[in-house]
Amino acid sequence: MNPSSSNSTGVTGSDDNTSIRRNSNRPKYSRFTQQELPACKPILTPKWVISVFLLVGVVFIPIGLVSLLASRDVVEIVDRYDAACVPQNSTDDKVGYITNGNQDDKTCARTLIVPKKMEQPIYVYYQIENFYQNHRRYVKSRSDQQLKSKNKIDDTGSCDPEDKVNGKPIVPCGLIAWSLFNDTYSFSTNNGNKSLVVNKKGIAWKSDRDHKFGKDVFPSNFQSGPLVGGGNLTNVSLSEQEDLIVWMRTAALPTFRKLYGKIEVDLKEGEVIHVTLKNNYNTYSFGGKKKLVLSTTSWIGGKNDFLGIAYLTVGGLCFFLALAFMIVYLIKPRQLGDPTYLSWNRNPGGN
Repeated sequence: MNPSSSNSTGVTGSDDNTSIRRNSNRPKYSRFTQQELPACKPILTPKWVISVFLLVGVVFIPIGLVSLLASRDVVEIVDRYDAACVPQNSTDDKVGYITNGNQDDKTCARTLIVPKKMEQPIYVYYQIENFYQNHRRYVKSRSDQQLKSKNKIDDTGSCDPEDKVNGKPIVPCGLIAWSLFNDTYSFSTNNGNKSLVVNKKGIAWKSDRDHKFGKDVFPSNFQSGPLVGGGNLTNVSLSEQEDLIVWMRTAALPTFRKLYGKIEVDLKEGEVIHVTLKNNYNTYSFGGKKKLVLSTTSWIGGKNDFLGIAYLTVGGLCFFLALAFMIVYLIKPRQLGDPTYLSWNRNPGGN
C-alpha cells in the first residue's frame, strides 16, 4: 500500500470528522431561535407622536390636579420646639442642659391654633431632622432573632457596643433601641380644662407586632449601662411596646416623621390647643431639630404636594410638546419615505 495514499486518506477522514463536529454544534434552525417571528415594529410618524404626547397630557393633568387638591385638603400643624424649650440660662450650653440628669424639670408648654377644622383621626407625629438612621453601623446594630424569641436572648453578636452590661445581655440590644425617642406630649383645650386623649394603640405595623417582636420577650438590663441613650421601656412584652416598634423601623432619610399616637376627636377652626411636653431627647449634640406635627389625612395619605406637582409637570410638558409638534407639522410638514423599502418589509422572513 502506498504510504502517501494512506496518509492522504487519514487527513481526509480527519477533515470530515471536524466538519461533522462543526455542523453538529450548529443549532437547529427555527424562527423562534433566530428571532424571526412576526413582531410589531411601529414607525413613529408625526401623527403617532403627537397623539401619544397628547394622550399622556390629557391623562396626567387631571390626575395631578386631583392629587394636589387632595393634598391641599389635609390640615397640618407643625411646631418646632427644640430651641424654644431650652431655658434662657442654658441657651449657651444646650447639650449640658439636656444631659443633666439632676435637672428634673424639662417640661415645656406650647400653644397651637387650629387653622381649619380637623376631622378625626388626627395623627400626632414627632419629626427629627439631621438624624441619620440610615448609617450602616447604626442600622446593623440590632438582633432580629433576639427580638422574636426568648430562646435567643443571648444573640447579641451584632449589637456592639450596646450588647451586654455587667456580662448580662441587654434586651433589646443595639444602638437603635438604645437611642429610643423619649419626648412625651399631652394635649388639652379650653385653657387646659378639657384633655385630649392620645391613643397609642395600633400605631405600629401589624406585621411587625405579630412577626418581628415576640410576645414572650421582655426588656431586661435596658438602659442600665453607664451612658443612657434615650427612653426606657415598661415591663411588658416587646410586641406591646409600640413606641419601640415604630422607632425600630429605621428611616431612609435624615429628616423623618414617626407616629406618636392618634387624637380621636374633631378639632374646630380657631381652637387653641395647649401642649405640655417633656423635652428629654438629645438632638443638640448633633445639630438636630425636633418638631411636633398634628395632621389629618386624605385618600392619598398625608400632606404631600410632590405627587400632584410631578403629574402636572409631566402632563404639562407632554401637552406642550404635542402642541409644538402639531404646529411644526402643520406649518412645515415633512414628506415621509415609503415604508415598503424598510428591510423588514422587503424581507419579512429574514431569509
